Amino acid sequence: MSKTILITGAASGFGKIAAFDLAKKGYKVIATAEVYPQMSDLIREAKESGIELMADKLDVTDSRDIEYIVSKYDIDILISNAGIMEGGPIAEQPLDLIRYMFDVNVFGGLQLSQGFIKKWVGQKKSAKIVFTTSMGGLWTVPYVAAYCASKHAMESIAEGLKTELAQFNIKIATCNPGVFGTGFNDRGVDSIFRWYNPGKNFTPPTAFDGAAESLNNQLDPQSMAETIVNVALDDNSNFRNVHPKETEDFIKQLQAEAWTVKS
Repeated sequence: MSKTILITGAASGFGKIAAFDLAKKGYKVIATAEVYPQMSDLIREAKESGIELMADKLDVTDSRDIEYIVSKYDIDILISNAGIMEGGPIAEQPLDLIRYMFDVNVFGGLQLSQGFIKKWVGQKKSAKIVFTTSMGGLWTVPYVAAYCASKHAMESIAEGLKTELAQFNIKIATCNPGVFGTGFNDRGVDSIFRWYNPGKNFTPPTAFDGAAESLNNQLDPQSMAETIVNVALDDNSNFRNVHPKETEDFIKQLQAEAWTVKS
């Protein structure tokens, strides 16, 4: 029997690619987007591509949206992919931006997950949640530390869920992308300059030298979307799934070195 899969943040990037790929494979896909125009675009693009999927509106910061979606759909797999990046030096970054980022990246994903988990437990149903976190959930990238903190939080939540839900046969996995060209990283860099003012902030402008150049060689997002799809469909996947392998090796090296780094 084909599984039903709901994907958040499917208006673009990994979520959109994964949604279309899963639909092509014959799975029943509910691709959700934050606002109605994005939902309409998904419906149009799927129709133009000859792909059958359902599209719906889901702003993960809107409790009414979450309650509506949880009550409307019976699903087997949740791919919690919606997220945003607000960049900048954390010593000066406006707290309202950080709070909103946590609302999207942490509390929104958790609230939606809790809704489906309660439903699955009540139905005594086996299920799976895949969280799109980040390589930044496993180490801290300078000048996007707050974003990394939100992804560290989701890694911890995912680990807790994995242990606590094993008795209910609900499986949890994370997917940790490296630097891929979805536009997400570019928007994260741009977000810095929406509030940063060298005339007011003490962080020197030279701190951001090379930020744009560092995004010149981003990877094709198709392979990361395929990783997400494979993890979602694999009943025996690894809990943590960093891609590409070079990023995994780099993180492991940094984690080992962390034990000898001086303050």
